[in-house]
Amino acid sequence: MKILLNTVSVAVLALGLAACATTPPEPVKPADLPKEFTAPQAAGAEQPISTDWWKSFSSPELTDFVNQAHSGNLDIAAAAARVYQAQAQTGTAWSTLFPNVDVTGSAQRQGSRRYTATSSPGTFNTFGLTGGASYELDFWGLAQDNIRAARNNARASIYAEDVVQLTTEADVANTYFTVLALRERVDIARKNIEAAKRILAITQAKVTNGVLSNLELAQQTAQVRGEEAQIPRLEEQEREERYALAILLGKLPEGFDVKGTSLEGLVAPPVQPGIPATILTRRPDVAEAEASLIAAHANLDAARAAFLPAIGISANGGWQADTISNLINPSNLAWNIGAQLVQSIFDGGRLSSQRDLAKGQEAELVASYRAAVLNALSDTETQIGSLSSFLDQERLTTDEVANAAEAFRISELQYREGVIDLLTVLQAQQTLFTSQDTLVQIKLARLQSNVGLYRALGGGWTIAADADKPTRNTFIPVPDLTDLPIGVAY
Repeated sequence: MKILLNTVSVAVLALGLAACATTPPEPVKPADLPKEFTAPQAAGAEQPISTDWWKSFSSPELTDFVNQAHSGNLDIAAAAARVYQAQAQTGTAWSTLFPNVDVTGSAQRQGSRRYTATSSPGTFNTFGLTGGASYELDFWGLAQDNIRAARNNARASIYAEDVVQLTTEADVANTYFTVLALRERVDIARKNIEAAKRILAITQAKVTNGVLSNLELAQQTAQVRGEEAQIPRLEEQEREERYALAILLGKLPEGFDVKGTSLEGLVAPPVQPGIPATILTRRPDVAEAEASLIAAHANLDAARAAFLPAIGISANGGWQADTISNLINPSNLAWNIGAQLVQSIFDGGRLSSQRDLAKGQEAELVASYRAAVLNALSDTETQIGSLSSFLDQERLTTDEVANAAEAFRISELQYREGVIDLLTVLQAQQTLFTSQDTLVQIKLARLQSNVGLYRALGGGWTIAADADKPTRNTFIPVPDLTDLPIGVAY
């Protein structure tokens, strides 16, 4: 009797322990994060980032392209399909909480020409209608653990879709800016060629009048040809970027065009990055890593529960008769009901290996979550610093271009009057062209740093805002985790 009581006590204790889901690990705590970002910030960075951040560039064409990408980008469409698949898998996990019920109808016709101990020659019919039900009791929480894993995998797929969408928005903006920058560089190169041709005409006149030799003429002609050779390269780069933009929008590259011609008029007000701790709730990639970790922990709980016995209940019943009219008759009814308990005694280490696999997967995702947080912090620090740096570079290079333009204007007049030689003019022209081209590239880098900062800050994304999206087609409910501590979700 004492042994029986001890056995029952152990079983009850196992039941209580197995039916409760354990707490997932907390790889990153708020206290582990820095209090503020240390990279130098651009002046006036007070505006919070909004979910339609691309509109802050004041480009209707960019806004239209981003909207087209939302509906036409194939990576976003594939990510949405993965969400649908994950939600369907959650539905499959939910189904284990309900019994399996089936009905079978049968009709047979048999015949024999021989006498047997139980029958005589002839033909006869047999009709049957049976039903069955089976149900496995979730005493140990195995089904609940699988449901938690599936639900959090579905959450991870939703956040992964948000990552793809944010990345696509940033790629559209960056590619669009690159197209405009290349067109502006082509325009600068053509204006520089026009200036070089003016100097070539002056040089030709001086050679004709015997003031200069053919050496100066050959030098200036080589200068013009070298600058003309830059145009095809820049045009090819612009064409490739335009094709890439078309693909981002889900369009054929043939016939696709961009109306904008330069970066002029584009603005990007600096935004307030906030405190580093908010990164954990403002970046979909961090939320995805967290959801994947919680799903892995649920799988580990399920692997532990699999060691405990499975308890099932089944019932079957039905009628069988030689005619359909006599089928539903109490005298023809047969039924059975029973229960079973299955406990694995030896499986060659299968359950232990599955548990160890789940442990390893959880450990991997702990590291992945920490890496996602560290990368998010590093990405934000980098973008904050680079934006500040490019703003300073743009200011100084703008002043350089103004002075270089004035120096070239003066040198061209002096060369025309014979005060200076051709080499001085060429140097002044090259300085102006280089500074103008560099300024466009710095403007592009500054705009792309703005985009990078918006992306690093999650593009205005939050877990709460994502759950409230009216366009989110979730037929499996996703729990709201906004009221839980940072870095932990259940």
